Amino acid sequence: MQKYKHELEQLRGRIPRRHSVENVQEINIIADEYEDILKKIEAVDESSAKKTAPLFDQLYEVRAKVKSSTSNKNAKKAKDQLFDEASGLMKDGLQELMEIL
Repeated sequence: MQKYKHELEQLRGRIPRRHSVENVQEINIIADEYEDILKKIEAVDESSAKKTAPLFDQLYEVRAKVKSSTSNKNAKKAKDQLFDEASGLMKDGLQELMEIL
């Protein structure tokens, strides 16, 4: 589990805060890596599965906000806000998972 904790710390440090095309790509890559770690931890035992379940929901919310931040229907300010919310939510999720470990 220490290995995962180190990986999560590295991912948390990579999360961008400002909306840009490059940062949207980066946060999506981070989300994929985070999901892979979540799946590995979930597979350890039933207790781990119960603890990680809410974090999957949170990750889906992050992805939805990131996707919305790229919509042409939203103004720049709304895109920035959505991306900021997504990155903050992702940081919170990573921190929560590190505390579970």
